[in-house]
Amino acid sequence: MTEPKPNRPIPVGAPDPELSTSPVLEATDPDLEDMAPVPDEEAVCYFNNRVYAPGTFVCAGTSELLRCWNGVWVREGSCDPDNP
Repeated sequence: MTEPKPNRPIPVGAPDPELSTSPVLEATDPDLEDMAPVPDEEAVCYFNNRVYAPGTFVCAGTSELLRCWNGVWVREGSCDPDNP
């Protein structure tokens, strides 16, 4: 499992539709509020068949910042320092 590194999102590239990737939700998505917490072993996220620990930040595609939370990716903004 890939562990988070403080202040350094992991570059993961674009999602491959042939590989397992957890759902991506907006931070403002009402479904996030309705989600019950899941056990730690189920709270991991997948991106292109790789497993990431809860709290891990990744840069997907060209600049999309995602955070692993409760088994889903949450959009947190941009990885582009000039356009957060």
